[in-house]
Amino acid sequence: MRTTRRTALAGGITASALLLAACASGEEEAQDPGPGTDGGTVTSAPERPEEDTSPEDGMAGDGVTTAADVYGPGCDQVPTDPEDPGSVEGMIDDPVGTAASNNPLLTNLTAAVEAAGLGDTLNDTGASYTVFAPADPAFEAIREDELTALLTDPDRADDLTGVLTYHVVPERLDADGVAEWGTLDTVQGGQLTVEGSGEDLTVNGASVLCGNIPTANATVFVVDEVLMPQE
Repeated sequence: MRTTRRTALAGGITASALLLAACASGEEEAQDPGPGTDGGTVTSAPERPEEDTSPEDGMAGDGVTTAADVYGPGCDQVPTDPEDPGSVEGMIDDPVGTAASNNPLLTNLTAAVEAAGLGDTLNDTGASYTVFAPADPAFEAIREDELTALLTDPDRADDLTGVLTYHVVPERLDADGVAEWGTLDTVQGGQLTVEGSGEDLTVNGASVLCGNIPTANATVFVVDEVLMPQE
């Protein structure tokens, strides 16, 4: 696996995942795809090594997936009616903030994103993301008083933003691309460690419940743990 320089997010309240975050603008990514952070905002981006730019090296191209690429044991919990906005087909045309809010696996994440005021950032269709979204049960591992404080205490606003942005990488990757890069820089400024591939892919030890979910501006991986940045 290669070590790269990319970027990701987490946080939540009622039940679910898709923690996301204050990420780079579309123009910054267009000029320089690599992320740099400053207080939760992407300000610059290190260049990707030339040897990693070619799809022939096993990379996943632009990381855009289709409904046929979705996989994982938790995908059967997603609505199957293609007319349902929370189904895989229903999420494809919506930006990731809106798509997550319609998915029944991600109600906690949606609440956290709203509390942090990150909805508009995640819905920026000029940007591209990879989002590791904790499913609702993942939030049960956070103490209730701690979760309540993150969501309601103005003095903890930066902490909530940090958790959420730790789940977001400001570059779009599919499962093959995530596995290929191995180490991903997040919008929060920390790194995510990827191990395994396919059905056995883990991110900081968290398993993928449903991966390669396409949205208008992101590829989403629903995971079974809230990823907490190290201090």
